Amino acid sequence: MKIETIAIHAGNSIDEHTKAAIQPITLSTTFERGEDGDYPGGYVYSRADNPNRKSLENVIGQLEGAESAAAFSSGNAAGAAVFQALGPGVHIIAPDDMYHGLRNQLLQVFHGIIEVDFIDLSNLESVKNAIRHNTKLIWIETPSNPLLKICDIQAIVKIAKDNGVMVVCDNTFSTPMLQRPLELGCDLVMHSTTKYLGGHSDVIGGALATLKDDDFWKKIRNVQVLSGAVPAPFDCYMTVRGIKTLPYRMRAHTENAMQIANFLNAHPGVEKVYYPGLTDHKGHEIAKKQMSSFGGMLSFLVKGGSDEARKLVNSVEIFTQATSLGGVESLIEHRASVEGPETKTPQNLIRVSVGLENPSDLIDDLKHALSKIV
Repeated sequence: MKIETIAIHAGNSIDEHTKAAIQPITLSTTFERGEDGDYPGGYVYSRADNPNRKSLENVIGQLEGAESAAAFSSGNAAGAAVFQALGPGVHIIAPDDMYHGLRNQLLQVFHGIIEVDFIDLSNLESVKNAIRHNTKLIWIETPSNPLLKICDIQAIVKIAKDNGVMVVCDNTFSTPMLQRPLELGCDLVMHSTTKYLGGHSDVIGGALATLKDDDFWKKIRNVQVLSGAVPAPFDCYMTVRGIKTLPYRMRAHTENAMQIANFLNAHPGVEKVYYPGLTDHKGHEIAKKQMSSFGGMLSFLVKGGSDEARKLVNSVEIFTQATSLGGVESLIEHRASVEGPETKTPQNLIRVSVGLENPSDLIDDLKHALSKIV
């Protein structure tokens, strides 16, 4: 099946009793045992498994070309499951502009348990030099958040495999519609399903998908069940519902983002635009090689500093000034103020999640807001 068909059908199951065309929500926390004490329906307790979660995991796994997938209550919970499965005393390599939620998790929750170096993954020599005797994992985020850096997945995978190191790719920005990390050699793919997969800014979730159902994956499954950070049946249902339109939404997100990036790139009030679809982007050629399209996320630097950036985000009318991304509505924010005082993000950087509104309306909105600071 092609990916559009998978998105619609792989997360659905016809109800065997009512023949409902759309799978119902199974809210039961527990399931009846048979006379022999076994579980004839295949389910024991909803923390361990649930029909709606199984459907969500099935569609994500098929979309990513994975042997198996696991759903979690958030993207951070999915990331934490990987770090917990690694165990103490290991070293990992992560991007220098890693998503701040996972970065803070490593620095605070796993402080003293896991050693981590944050480096520029677009510099392959830095990747090679960062590997230690106890390095077990390289965490890739490409395009990165919020600087839209591009790293060469296949080149990093080769370095990792030469040293017996696993590779995990956060594919939240790209989704399997635009980038296929497992096909490029990664061991695991991670998603914040809150974003593009859910697609409507109304349900929190996370997921992991694995190239092989191996011993490490069994550890992750064990963390999922025993730690209990699993999505509720309704959350799974809503995410499956969102995934059905994902292939078509991603095409429109990308088309709109390209138009907005071109507009901003030519505007006198903009210092720099970070979007891998622009030919002057440092990672453009690598992005062309490993992505089918360039996505709906971009960042840009306004001329000035924090005051000008804040004035801009307070002057838009169609964009919503809010954190998160991947919904049908366009979002805009002054990113450094979200990430806190330790951030290395430039104070004049604006991050944009381009939605599905008419791109002319979005460009007019940005043009009006930029006129307030030029």
